[in-house]
Amino acid sequence: MSLGDDTGRTRTRLPEGGGDPYGGARRSGRSSSRSLVTVVGVVVLLIAAIAFANRGGGDSDGEEGGGGDSPKAAATAPSGEKPVSAKEAGVPAGFPHTRQGAESAAANYAVVLGSDGMFKKGSRHSIVGAIYTPAAAEQLRPAMDQAYSADFLSKLGLDANGNPPQGSTFVSRTIPVGTHVEDFDDDNARVAVWYMGLIGMSGDKSTDPVTTTWKTWIFELQWTNGDWKISADTQKDGPAPVPGDDKAASSEEISKAVEEYGGFTYAR
Repeated sequence: MSLGDDTGRTRTRLPEGGGDPYGGARRSGRSSSRSLVTVVGVVVLLIAAIAFANRGGGDSDGEEGGGGDSPKAAATAPSGEKPVSAKEAGVPAGFPHTRQGAESAAANYAVVLGSDGMFKKGSRHSIVGAIYTPAAAEQLRPAMDQAYSADFLSKLGLDANGNPPQGSTFVSRTIPVGTHVEDFDDDNARVAVWYMGLIGMSGDKSTDPVTTTWKTWIFELQWTNGDWKISADTQKDGPAPVPGDDKAASSEEISKAVEEYGGFTYAR
């Protein structure tokens, strides 16, 4: 880790050659990159709030635990069991009717909800229908269509159909770090997923480089039609670690990595 002379702040190493990443885009506290993440966060929180409202009441504080007998965090041990046996609309499905199955469902749902597929109407509707309860999905689709408006997409550098400009790659990914069951019974579960997100546009002319964000996603799950489905979800910031002294990758390196490295199916 590299520290400043007297500020005590961690520095981010930029690509050699004297220029900022992606042709001059800056990572200052008031950068357009920070604004992009903020805009996305606002929409995600709006969607989460709508979903939570569909529950018909209840405590919305994501920091509350599930009770005095809730288990503490434990290391993930390999069980040899596959987390799922099938997929629905390209999304992992068929999670076990167990505490571990609920954790696996929450982690995988966080991944798909944070994917670039959410920025295109067709795939977004398929995703919502696959992972939310029927009642929640019915109300969320029109609300999400309104949130992911052409005006909003243009602020991210995307066209009205959610496509990036020619020669650019839009990056939106969620990488779970861990899960925690806050409450559980046979038909309901409340699972928190701590994750790192990637968001931004990779391209020579991009002014919004791909940056990271740290959040916790809390899912209210119901056992519905033989699988765990989301009835409501909320988010909160952090916990975020201190940034390291990593060298920022070039636009070409980021685009290549996104194309070459696929995601995972997560198990608990």
